[in-house]
Amino acid sequence: MTKLSRRSVLGLAATAGLASTALFPALTAHADEKELVIGGSIPLTGVFAFAGVAIEAGISDFVKITNEAGGVAGRKLRLAYEDTSYKVDQSVAVFNKLTTQNDIHLYYGDSTGFAKTINEELNRRGSILMAGASFGSELNNPVAYPFQFMAGPDYVEMIAILLEYIARQQKGAKIVFVNSDTEFGRDPIEASVKRAKEMGLDVVGQIVTPPTAVDVSTEILKLRRANPDYTIFHGYVLAPLPEFLTQAKQLGLKSKFMGTFWSMDNSLWAGVGAPADGFMGVMPYRYYFDTEGNSPMLEKIRKLRPTYQATGYTQGFLTAMLMTEAAKRTLEAGKELSAKNLKASLNTIKDFDTGGLIGVPISIPGNSVPVGRIYSYNAADKQMKAASDWISLKK
Repeated sequence: MTKLSRRSVLGLAATAGLASTALFPALTAHADEKELVIGGSIPLTGVFAFAGVAIEAGISDFVKITNEAGGVAGRKLRLAYEDTSYKVDQSVAVFNKLTTQNDIHLYYGDSTGFAKTINEELNRRGSILMAGASFGSELNNPVAYPFQFMAGPDYVEMIAILLEYIARQQKGAKIVFVNSDTEFGRDPIEASVKRAKEMGLDVVGQIVTPPTAVDVSTEILKLRRANPDYTIFHGYVLAPLPEFLTQAKQLGLKSKFMGTFWSMDNSLWAGVGAPADGFMGVMPYRYYFDTEGNSPMLEKIRKLRPTYQATGYTQGFLTAMLMTEAAKRTLEAGKELSAKNLKASLNTIKDFDTGGLIGVPISIPGNSVPVGRIYSYNAADKQMKAASDWISLKK
């Protein structure tokens, strides 16, 4: 992830609506037989705090709503978590501490690095199903990562959804990929370039920037020479996207600019102004303010939290929902809460109604939920608005 300013972090944390509660970890205690504990390595400070605060809010609210409705197969949910500052060694330490103090079968991790590092331990224990903030494509492998999943498409799938949209809009469209020079940024690029070419799209350039790039004048000149119809960014949260958009519009470039999940939170773009108008990207979930269709779970969330909730909130909420659904199916089948049984139950999820958090029923055939929708930012209304139907990648 790229670094954000302190003002940006605090601003996004405020949109999550719970700065006072999220900064204090839940009290930990040994679970009794009437509890189902979700453990969490969650970044409440550091460069990813803007997402971590929102994620914790989403998980906590799902726990509250579920418990008020009677719990899960006779058990109450409880969240036990601590801050990791988005550091892998600290995340591992939190995992070891929480799993020692609690009987944990469900766990939320904060990063791709943590997911890769803890995988061997998950396999050794055989008792925990894990998901988290990462959409890393490497994790979308049930053989290598048998007890992990993600509540959305992986990064390769996200760009595949963008490419599907582009191909429907313009046959043979010219595309430039722009990514940060980080593991996060490089993740989907090679596979996405290959897929674009297979779809008959014309990849006319690839641009790589430092993760904290400020001056993008050289890159803009490259973009001008390539003159793409679409420019796809990956590996950034916000900077340097506004600078790209501003300079491109000053030069009269007609390219449509697109991003992936972590660049698509509505509040990120609210302060950018006119240059943000028309910025597009893939989003696996409905936005907090989306009133289209039947969304009873979003309605509950809006009553519980009357101010805008960031996309990280929905990601945390849905992750907890899917974990809990796996546990519910395992318990109702009279089976042990082992990692193998929990993952098998997760993979029985087919045409599942998320209460409108995702606009179509979902299935989890492997380690991801390969569904998304294209949204476009309307600067006048300061809102992301749907630009496509829901796009599902069939496996």
